[in-house]
Amino acid sequence: MLGADDAVAGALLARGWPARPLVDQSLGIDLLNTRYLIGGVLYDLLDHDDLTGAWLADRELESARPVPRQPLREARDAVVAVIADPADHAALNALLEHGRLRLAVDGRGRVEHDDVADPRWRAAWACLRDFVAVREAAPDRVRKCANPECVLHFQDVSRTGRRLWCSMTACGNRLKARRHHSRVRGTP
Repeated sequence: MLGADDAVAGALLARGWPARPLVDQSLGIDLLNTRYLIGGVLYDLLDHDDLTGAWLADRELESARPVPRQPLREARDAVVAVIADPADHAALNALLEHGRLRLAVDGRGRVEHDDVADPRWRAAWACLRDFVAVREAAPDRVRKCANPECVLHFQDVSRTGRRLWCSMTACGNRLKARRHHSRVRGTP
Protein backbone atom coordinates (compact mmCIF):
# COMPACT_ATOMS: atom_id res chain seq x y z
CA MET A 1 0.00 0.00 0.00
CA LEU A 2 1.04 3.57 -0.50
CA GLY A 3 2.21 6.14 1.94
CA ALA A 4 1.34 9.81 2.13
CA ASP A 5 -0.18 11.80 -0.69
CA ASP A 6 1.63 14.95 0.50
CA ALA A 7 2.84 16.52 -2.76
CA VAL A 8 -0.45 15.74 -4.50
CA ALA A 9 -2.47 17.16 -1.61
CA GLY A 10 -0.52 20.41 -1.78
CA ALA A 11 -0.86 20.66 -5.57
CA LEU A 12 -4.60 19.95 -5.39
CA LEU A 13 -5.04 22.58 -2.69
CA ALA A 14 -3.17 25.12 -4.83
CA ARG A 15 -5.61 24.45 -7.69
CA GLY A 16 -8.68 24.48 -5.42
CA TRP A 17 -9.41 20.83 -6.22
CA PRO A 18 -10.84 18.41 -3.65
CA ALA A 19 -8.60 15.79 -2.06
CA ARG A 20 -8.26 12.44 -3.80
CA PRO A 21 -10.31 9.59 -2.39
CA LEU A 22 -8.96 6.07 -1.90
CA VAL A 23 -5.22 6.74 -1.87
CA ASP A 24 -4.31 3.59 0.08
CA GLN A 25 -4.14 1.24 -2.91
CA SER A 26 -1.09 -0.38 -4.50
CA LEU A 27 0.80 1.54 -7.17
CA GLY A 28 -0.87 -0.13 -10.16
CA ILE A 29 -4.36 0.48 -8.78
CA ASP A 30 -3.51 3.97 -7.56
CA LEU A 31 -2.64 4.82 -11.18
CA LEU A 32 -6.27 4.05 -12.03
CA ASN A 33 -7.44 6.36 -9.27
CA THR A 34 -5.54 9.35 -10.64
CA ARG A 35 -8.90 10.01 -12.28
CA TYR A 36 -11.75 10.52 -9.80
CA LEU A 37 -15.24 11.95 -9.63
CA ILE A 38 -16.48 14.23 -6.85
CA GLY A 39 -19.81 16.03 -6.92
CA GLY A 40 -20.33 15.14 -10.55
CA VAL A 41 -17.00 16.72 -11.59
CA LEU A 42 -14.29 14.53 -13.10
CA TYR A 43 -10.74 15.32 -11.96
CA ASP A 44 -7.69 13.84 -13.67
CA LEU A 45 -4.18 14.29 -12.27
CA LEU A 46 -2.70 13.11 -15.57
CA ASP A 47 -4.12 16.14 -17.40
CA HIS A 48 -1.60 18.47 -15.72
CA ASP A 49 2.20 18.35 -15.50
CA ASP A 50 2.30 19.69 -11.93
CA LEU A 51 -0.24 17.18 -10.60
CA THR A 52 1.33 14.27 -12.47
CA GLY A 53 4.75 15.30 -11.19
CA ALA A 54 3.43 15.51 -7.62
CA TRP A 55 1.85 12.04 -7.95
CA LEU A 56 5.14 10.62 -9.25
CA ALA A 57 7.07 12.27 -6.40
CA ASP A 58 4.70 10.88 -3.76
CA ARG A 59 5.09 7.42 -5.29
CA GLU A 60 8.89 7.83 -5.39
CA LEU A 61 8.87 7.21 -9.12
CA GLU A 62 11.56 8.71 -11.27
CA SER A 63 10.11 11.29 -13.61
CA ALA A 64 11.46 12.01 -17.06
CA ARG A 65 11.25 15.47 -18.53
CA PRO A 66 8.83 16.37 -19.86
CA VAL A 67 6.51 14.74 -17.33
CA PRO A 68 5.44 11.39 -18.87
CA ARG A 69 1.69 11.99 -18.88
CA GLN A 70 0.95 10.13 -22.13
CA PRO A 71 2.67 6.84 -21.15
CA LEU A 72 0.88 6.95 -17.79
CA ARG A 73 -2.47 7.55 -19.52
CA GLU A 74 -1.85 4.65 -21.89
CA ALA A 75 -0.93 2.40 -18.96
CA ARG A 76 -4.05 3.48 -17.07
CA ASP A 77 -6.27 2.79 -20.09
CA ALA A 78 -4.73 -0.67 -20.60
CA VAL A 79 -5.32 -1.60 -16.95
CA VAL A 80 -8.92 -0.33 -17.08
CA ALA A 81 -9.49 -2.53 -20.15
CA VAL A 82 -8.12 -5.63 -18.38
CA ILE A 83 -10.30 -5.05 -15.32
CA ALA A 84 -13.38 -4.58 -17.51
CA ASP A 85 -12.54 -7.70 -19.56
CA PRO A 86 -9.83 -9.98 -18.11
CA ALA A 87 -9.35 -11.58 -21.55
CA ASP A 88 -8.52 -8.18 -23.10
CA HIS A 89 -4.81 -8.01 -22.32
CA ALA A 90 -3.43 -7.10 -25.75
CA ALA A 91 -2.89 -3.42 -24.88
CA LEU A 92 -1.35 -4.30 -21.52
CA ASN A 93 1.05 -6.76 -23.12
CA ALA A 94 2.00 -4.23 -25.80
CA LEU A 95 2.87 -1.66 -23.13
CA LEU A 96 4.84 -4.20 -21.09
CA GLU A 97 7.12 -4.49 -24.14
CA HIS A 98 8.62 -1.14 -23.07
CA GLY A 99 10.59 -2.88 -20.32
CA ARG A 100 11.71 -6.11 -18.77
CA LEU A 101 12.84 -7.53 -15.45
CA ARG A 102 16.55 -8.03 -15.06
CA LEU A 103 17.52 -10.59 -12.44
CA ALA A 104 20.65 -10.49 -10.33
CA VAL A 105 21.90 -12.10 -7.15
CA ASP A 106 23.35 -10.38 -4.10
CA GLY A 107 24.14 -11.44 -0.52
CA ARG A 108 20.43 -11.78 0.28
CA GLY A 109 19.53 -13.77 -2.81
CA ARG A 110 17.52 -12.90 -5.91
CA VAL A 111 17.20 -9.23 -6.83
CA GLU A 112 14.94 -7.87 -9.56
CA HIS A 113 15.62 -4.65 -11.47
CA ASP A 114 13.33 -2.88 -13.91
CA ASP A 115 15.09 -2.45 -17.23
CA VAL A 116 13.28 0.23 -19.24
CA ALA A 117 15.30 1.86 -21.99
CA ASP A 118 13.05 4.86 -22.65
CA PRO A 119 12.97 7.13 -19.56
CA ARG A 120 9.47 8.35 -20.48
CA TRP A 121 8.14 4.81 -19.85
CA ARG A 122 9.87 4.02 -16.53
CA ALA A 123 7.06 5.20 -14.25
CA ALA A 124 4.28 3.73 -16.40
CA TRP A 125 6.13 0.42 -16.63
CA ALA A 126 6.59 0.30 -12.84
CA CYS A 127 2.83 0.83 -12.44
CA LEU A 128 2.08 -1.93 -14.95
CA ARG A 129 4.52 -4.29 -13.25
CA ASP A 130 2.83 -3.65 -9.92
CA PHE A 131 -0.64 -4.17 -11.38
CA VAL A 132 0.39 -7.47 -12.95
CA ALA A 133 1.78 -8.65 -9.59
CA VAL A 134 -1.40 -7.63 -7.72
CA ARG A 135 -3.59 -9.28 -10.34
CA GLU A 136 -1.50 -12.44 -10.28
CA ALA A 137 -1.73 -12.67 -6.48
CA ALA A 138 -5.51 -12.11 -6.35
CA PRO A 139 -7.09 -11.90 -9.82
CA ASP A 140 -10.67 -11.85 -8.61
CA ARG A 141 -10.07 -9.15 -6.00
CA VAL A 142 -9.17 -6.21 -8.23
CA ARG A 143 -12.40 -4.40 -8.99
CA LYS A 144 -14.11 -1.27 -10.18
CA CYS A 145 -16.50 0.23 -7.63
CA ALA A 146 -20.01 -1.19 -8.05
CA ASN A 147 -21.51 2.30 -8.06
CA PRO A 148 -22.03 2.95 -11.80
CA GLU A 149 -21.39 6.66 -11.22
CA CYS A 150 -17.97 6.02 -9.62
CA VAL A 151 -14.72 5.62 -11.56
CA LEU A 152 -12.54 4.35 -8.70
CA HIS A 153 -10.90 0.92 -8.49
CA PHE A 154 -9.68 -1.04 -5.48
CA GLN A 155 -8.13 -4.28 -4.35
CA ASP A 156 -10.53 -6.14 -2.09
CA VAL A 157 -8.51 -7.19 0.95
CA SER A 158 -11.56 -8.03 3.05
CA ARG A 159 -11.69 -11.43 4.71
CA THR A 160 -14.70 -12.58 2.68
CA GLY A 161 -13.61 -11.05 -0.63
CA ARG A 162 -17.07 -9.64 -1.28
CA ARG A 163 -16.37 -5.91 -1.09
CA LEU A 164 -18.28 -4.00 -3.78
CA TRP A 165 -17.64 -0.33 -3.08
CA CYS A 166 -14.60 1.89 -3.16
CA SER A 167 -15.92 3.21 0.15
CA MET A 168 -18.98 2.15 2.06
CA THR A 169 -19.46 5.68 3.39
CA ALA A 170 -19.19 7.27 -0.05
CA CYS A 171 -20.57 4.98 -2.72
CA GLY A 172 -22.07 2.10 -0.76
CA ASN A 173 -24.35 4.15 1.46
CA ARG A 174 -25.36 6.52 -1.34
CA LEU A 175 -26.39 3.72 -3.68
CA LYS A 176 -28.19 1.81 -0.94
CA ALA A 177 -30.05 4.98 0.09
CA ARG A 178 -31.10 5.64 -3.52
CA ARG A 179 -32.39 2.09 -3.87
CA HIS A 180 -34.25 2.36 -0.58
CA HIS A 181 -35.89 5.65 -1.58
CA SER A 182 -36.88 4.17 -4.95
CA ARG A 183 -38.53 1.20 -3.24
CA VAL A 184 -40.32 3.42 -0.72
CA ARG A 185 -41.61 5.71 -3.46
CA GLY A 186 -42.52 2.72 -5.63
CA THR A 187 -40.41 3.87 -8.58
CA PRO A 188 -38.16 1.39 -10.40
